[in-house]
Amino acid sequence: MRVSILGAGAIAYGLAAYLAEFGHSPMLWSPSGQRTRTLAAGELLKATGAIEAAVPVRIAKDCKDAVTNADVVVIALPAYGHRMVMNAAAPHLVDDMPVIISSHSSFSALYLSKLLAERKVRLPIVVWGTTLLTGRQQGLAEIRVANIRQKLDVATLPFSYQGEGHELCTTLFGDRFVERDGMLAIALSNLNPQNHLGIALLNLTRMEKAERWSQGGNVTPAVGRLIEALDTERLAIAAHFGIAVRTVNEHFSLSFHVPTGSVSEMNQEMDRQGRGGFGPTTIESRYILEDVPFGLLPTVLLGKITGKPAILHESGVSLLSAAYGRDLKADNDILPALGLEALSDVELAHLSREGF
Repeated sequence: MRVSILGAGAIAYGLAAYLAEFGHSPMLWSPSGQRTRTLAAGELLKATGAIEAAVPVRIAKDCKDAVTNADVVVIALPAYGHRMVMNAAAPHLVDDMPVIISSHSSFSALYLSKLLAERKVRLPIVVWGTTLLTGRQQGLAEIRVANIRQKLDVATLPFSYQGEGHELCTTLFGDRFVERDGMLAIALSNLNPQNHLGIALLNLTRMEKAERWSQGGNVTPAVGRLIEALDTERLAIAAHFGIAVRTVNEHFSLSFHVPTGSVSEMNQEMDRQGRGGFGPTTIESRYILEDVPFGLLPTVLLGKITGKPAILHESGVSLLSAAYGRDLKADNDILPALGLEALSDVELAHLSREGF
């Protein structure tokens, strides 16, 4: 299949390498054009780690080129780029052309649904609870893939496309997708923001001083307990909607292939195996600049709508805003366009299944 990936960061490169290795034809579009200039000159994309391959990748000259030459469109860039990319792609999307969001954040699927409704275009928007893989770019033509997840939560908006969305993902990326009960379940399944809050908040000076530090090794019992307490707030909101989601303990076990235990115990085991990874070496990190406004803030909103206040999530937003000397809430450019705070829990649940 011809798969156009909108984005050119580590996740986009990893997806392109995976798709090409398994016989599909990926195309990358870099909004700035800078990241893909080496690949555009004909160099192969080299992947190491969990994927070992050197593969050709097509490069789009602009967003229209990417969308109109695709069987499937994948949005794979940080959440702070979702609105910009969706605005660029929406005019070129047509009925029944699938769009995958890797990974879904801050109800961005609803933002895309709203743009498409204005054009009377109807298509499946497939949302993932997290990314298929983790990794870091090693250069303009190289990606080191650290991990490919065994299980990945997926749902489709509108819900009537659910079976089609699951089948598409399996065709492209293998039998690893677990269907969840709608987009709202996915919104409550992305654990990265809460986990990164615990890790970053309690290791902030390490980041600011650019230390080289083991992330898994520094999820100490205290950090683990904070993450588990944050998880309790998320699980209470999910229970209000009658949605089954994985616990943070299940997430770590399935994502990183370690025996189930406390969050700290599992991270310490990953560290002992040499798979604990390294934490951010700057406070200009997605752990905060993306995950606070686009990850924590939607959970805070859901807590208010359901009457299950996410006090720790909201406190994390305030504490990190104070530490950064700026209002991190103001960085979210998706939620203000949706007006979800005016909805009841029933209205939000309906919108999350049907779209606009």
